[in-house]
Amino acid sequence: MPELPEVETVVRELRPHLVGRVILDAHVDWARIIAQPAEDIPRFRAGVSAHTIVGLTRRGKYVILGLHDARYVLFHLRMSGRLLLSALGQPQHLRTVFDLSDGGRLFFYCQRKFGRVWLVDDPDVVLGDLGPEPLSAAFTSDALRVLLRDRRAMLKPLLLNQRFVAGLGNIYVDESLFRAGLHPRRAANTLTAEEIVRLHDAIQSVLRQAIDHHGTTFDGMFVRPQGEAGRQQEGLSVYGQAGSPCPRCGTTVERSIVGGRGTHYCPQCQVMLPQGKLMGRSFAPDQDERSRPRGDGARSSEIGERPQPGLSPAMEDAAR
Repeated sequence: MPELPEVETVVRELRPHLVGRVILDAHVDWARIIAQPAEDIPRFRAGVSAHTIVGLTRRGKYVILGLHDARYVLFHLRMSGRLLLSALGQPQHLRTVFDLSDGGRLFFYCQRKFGRVWLVDDPDVVLGDLGPEPLSAAFTSDALRVLLRDRRAMLKPLLLNQRFVAGLGNIYVDESLFRAGLHPRRAANTLTAEEIVRLHDAIQSVLRQAIDHHGTTFDGMFVRPQGEAGRQQEGLSVYGQAGSPCPRCGTTVERSIVGGRGTHYCPQCQVMLPQGKLMGRSFAPDQDERSRPRGDGARSSEIGERPQPGLSPAMEDAAR
């Protein structure tokens, strides 16, 4: 957490407040937040100060801030990072502040200290290994078929692999597999042509719905740049809903560990057949299923770090 929809929300809502402004200075309160130039605060400040912001985009889970001299500032929020337009976070979690020419400021908070910032000449130094964008025109069902071909990995960990496809995390993989009617342990190279189309359509529809709802906020971790929460947590079908009835068939949603990650699925809609064969059925959620709050079993999304001491089981899922 945050995943593609949350990062896309941040980019869209920051863009009108940042593009065209000049960064007057940057204040860094924790050197390790700077991944490049590695922990070098003076070089980072010199590299961004007096530079105009000319663009703000996203790649996978990264925020990309373009400067007028063809250099880029990249942010990865990881588990607890927040980019805010005012000082709404806890002071002890503030890592970086950018002073802007219109009197505004951009605040980067990161409670767990997993987030990172890069200043680079070429974004591909950081982003070059990422897989395709799942909402791009190039990500067709045929493209997904080619990606899945000869891949024997289980669907859940494969879709979480950022080199396979960029931007998906624990929440939206579980939701996409449920919507496609596919078991998370299904071997990728066993999908039929029809199932690949269903998976492709499910990934895109789940992501678009989450963007429309400004992302998912669990445990207050993700907030939008002005401090508001997202709304997609009110319409999740299976993620964080273990013990609740499936919105389609009424069967109890289950939680298990797949590929080391907490995974939520309906054992009736996403069935595992004998002899290890896995198959399921797909459906589009009804309108009332999309908008109805579903229990209080909220959990945060994925990040490739070990669970932290004192975290709840839900947050342990997020920290993995």
